[in-house]
Amino acid sequence: MKVTEHIAAAKGKTLFSFEIIPPQKGKGIQELYDNIDPLMEFKPPFIDVTTSREEFIYVDKGNGLLDKKLTRMRPGTLGICASIKHKYTVDTVPHVLCGGFTKEETEYLLVDCHYLGINNVMALRGDAMKDEQSFVAKDGGNNFAVDLVQQIKLLNEGKYLHDVMHVDNKADFCIGVAGYPEKHLESPSLISDLKRLKEKVDAGADYVVTQMFFDNAKYFEFVAKAREMGITVPIIPGIKPLAVQRHLQILPQIFRIDLPEDLIDAVDKCKTNADVKLVGIEWAIQQSLELKAAGVPVLHYYSMGKSENIRQIASKVF
Repeated sequence: MKVTEHIAAAKGKTLFSFEIIPPQKGKGIQELYDNIDPLMEFKPPFIDVTTSREEFIYVDKGNGLLDKKLTRMRPGTLGICASIKHKYTVDTVPHVLCGGFTKEETEYLLVDCHYLGINNVMALRGDAMKDEQSFVAKDGGNNFAVDLVQQIKLLNEGKYLHDVMHVDNKADFCIGVAGYPEKHLESPSLISDLKRLKEKVDAGADYVVTQMFFDNAKYFEFVAKAREMGITVPIIPGIKPLAVQRHLQILPQIFRIDLPEDLIDAVDKCKTNADVKLVGIEWAIQQSLELKAAGVPVLHYYSMGKSENIRQIASKVF
């Protein structure tokens, strides 16, 4: 089923979902299963699987020389989606990126998804590479998420990049896109960012999942402004529980988000990361309960492949 169909079938009940990251290459999938297993009691209708773009590594050639190589440290998104779909009988949502992929490579991925019965995708631009000051699309790739949405939408209509053919079995992807309650880090303002979001929805996006936030007021304001702008699709809040002390520094730095003073004060009083984890769990529980009471369609958790804190949160909310 499509994500939007799951939401419609729930008839106003808030659903539970979460996002996982593929293991690094060389590692097995069992650890991923071990972290998914405890969350299945909450009956997620779908699970997101991230896609990592390429990165540079330096290989020692000897004599003090380094060879710069391009690699992907976490491949396997589509295989993991197919495996989870088969093992748990749950819908999966692979993340599809502009960054690092040509339009042809994207088309091949979408065709494979169609063959596997995967009919939900998350269309994202992706981040700049670590040695780039700003995002640079791959030669022959999509520049922005809206371009990717348009490509997927055309495929739904049976229109491929180069082939003129009669299509008997069209794809019918439900397309998710990202939203930013505190605006995208590259956007000059929230309203400007919302205009970009509306472009993605107008191009064919069916639902929105937000970046993490820790102040529900930011989410409610974001949704209200989106509705005023004519964005009517479901807007799913993305929740990430704080887990370690350094999250106070790295999350605002990487994602350009604000942390509430009450949360900062609570973490500052913690003596260990175990204490921080408990604070993060309790904060996410209160966030989730308020959002659920407000009737959000889904509570979507960024698990980073670890389930214990998500399980504790979900057990108090669902």
